[in-house]
Amino acid sequence: MTGDVVVALDVGGTGMKCGLVRRDGTVHHTERHPTLAGRGPEAVTADILDIAAGLADRARADGLHPVAAGVAVPGVVDEETGTAVWSSNIGFRDVPLRDLVAARVGLPSVLGHDVRAGGMAEARVGAGRDQRHVLFIAIGTGIAAAHVVDGRAFAGAHGAAGEVGHIIVRPGGPPCNCGARGCLESIASASAVGRRYVQLSGDEGVTAYDVAHRAAAGEELANTVWTEAVEAFADGLLTAQALYDAGVVVLGGGLAEAGEALLAPLRIALAARITFHRVPTIVRAALGDTAGCLGAALLALDSLESDT
Repeated sequence: MTGDVVVALDVGGTGMKCGLVRRDGTVHHTERHPTLAGRGPEAVTADILDIAAGLADRARADGLHPVAAGVAVPGVVDEETGTAVWSSNIGFRDVPLRDLVAARVGLPSVLGHDVRAGGMAEARVGAGRDQRHVLFIAIGTGIAAAHVVDGRAFAGAHGAAGEVGHIIVRPGGPPCNCGARGCLESIASASAVGRRYVQLSGDEGVTAYDVAHRAAAGEELANTVWTEAVEAFADGLLTAQALYDAGVVVLGGGLAEAGEALLAPLRIALAARITFHRVPTIVRAALGDTAGCLGAALLALDSLESDT
């Protein structure tokens, strides 16, 4: 029906991107809310339910018909049971979020992983839309990936597929939040790049984006830090390509905002490492920070099709 919409929420550690999306993928309405994760997972869950209900009410007020709800969250997600199993950013521990949303809004609901949802959106309607085999990698506070084949993202046996940020690229290297040392995430994430520069320079408040710009401007220290990150990322991507054999690698998240300052040296570094594997096309994500919300909507739409 032309008036059908789905309620979609992408819940991040700092903010929520939310909207109403039509069956053809066009967006009717968007809004943003702070997550305020420091209040605890119960408060965040209550906000998710309130926002979802508010979006459904908004749809009806606009003369539309809400037919389903999709929510994407970070961490480990059991998509089969609709459970937010674990999230370090928000503090979720075995929260039956799908059923809670369904009960609150009175609509069929689905729960997905934020990066897998974003990867699915990029594969279907974004930078990977012309490829069957897409590897979407989000580089922000951490690094995570989604392996998408024919528009479907694979979660793995335990809902934890795609954790390429925890490929160890520098054994014995910097400590990672996961408890290991030398993970890709501990060297090449946006937070790691900024942290490394601050450690070496003593210049507080510098972000990875700042480092990229300073490196492009010829600053020696920034170039050193940036090159370390790119080389580490190329090592991690080499392993990922051996596992996934992607046709295109789509880079999203905050660090991808550096554009060709990241993509150009990364392409060169990966090509220098590749032996018998095919070199994938490496591109910047097209949907920006709306990918997760669009992906949550696609999950909800998929669930409706599977039920018919």
